[in-house]
Amino acid sequence: MDDIKETTIDKVLKNQTDKTHIQFFRYIFVGGAAFIVDFMSLFALTDIFGFYYLISAAVAFILGLIANYALSINWVFNKRTLDNMWSEFTVFAIIGIVGLGLNELFIWFFTDFVDVYYLISKIIAAALILSWNFFARKLVLFR
Repeated sequence: MDDIKETTIDKVLKNQTDKTHIQFFRYIFVGGAAFIVDFMSLFALTDIFGFYYLISAAVAFILGLIANYALSINWVFNKRTLDNMWSEFTVFAIIGIVGLGLNELFIWFFTDFVDVYYLISKIIAAALILSWNFFARKLVLFR
């Protein structure tokens, strides 16, 4: 039984994999870590440093994007479409910029029109954007 558990744990957490469901599972954690960077930066820039929340959201999203890329290439995706890291990051970032546009739209909509606190709006936006980011990156960069 321990061998089965260890093998399953290795498959899910340690070994490289091409299985989309395992990659998505890992991406949830990577996305969570990137979200923490993003969320805490948003809070700090807005509440501590006094930046307008939409500017803070853009800067924080970029910091989260960098964290997401570093973790994704090291743990989630094992096959890469592009050999050049800078080209790969550029495409990764372009997909992220679409995500950023959605992020800004959702935060603005929920904060200004639905009257939700901006940090709650951020949580809603992140949940909505998670699938877009994973599947776009998987299909374009990490087939």
